[in-house]
Amino acid sequence: MPARDDLKALLERGIAQLQVDLPAGAVERLLDYRELLERWNSAYNLTAIREAQAQVTLHLIDSLAILPYVHGRTLADLGTGPGLPGIPLAIAEPAREVLMVDSNGKKVRFLREAIRSLKLGNARALQSRVEDVEGTFECITARAFASLADMLGWGGHLLAPGGTWLAMKGKHPAEELAGVPAGFEVEAIHSLGVPGVEGERHLVVIRRS
Repeated sequence: MPARDDLKALLERGIAQLQVDLPAGAVERLLDYRELLERWNSAYNLTAIREAQAQVTLHLIDSLAILPYVHGRTLADLGTGPGLPGIPLAIAEPAREVLMVDSNGKKVRFLREAIRSLKLGNARALQSRVEDVEGTFECITARAFASLADMLGWGGHLLAPGGTWLAMKGKHPAEELAGVPAGFEVEAIHSLGVPGVEGERHLVVIRRS
């Protein structure tokens, strides 16, 4: 098991390579979150990624890679699982209200404990199907939990007019683009270089027209 100092150095290198600015204490809170996830994972099977260094790169750094594209005062993270990218984004931007949505009860219980222990006053967790969530949000994140057509079909009503939907994907989703429903427009597809992560990473930026 790597020492926390080694994981901190790995995380700090990744943040420096991403060139993102985080508030004071954010690195320690991100590491606290990873440790909490590791403790709960043995009983609740919240993530298939169990190796500590891989959790830093594939969970924390991967989530922070989209930070430059996140805009607005309100964010909903749909199909958040154990809080990815929602919790890293909430830690990175304390002024932004973050709602994390998942239908899995044990994952939402973990999220509520993480919010409490990390003292994330800007974050909430909701156990719900995406299509049953109410309200609108200036930014929505979704980490590869469905096709673009399904994501927008289930959750498109949550995106405020002019809002930004950020769909995190692995390979370029060329075959999914034709399924984007009317009223939404793919504004850009960014290839993301995530330090320490092999394989393709793409971010699809969708606007509500």
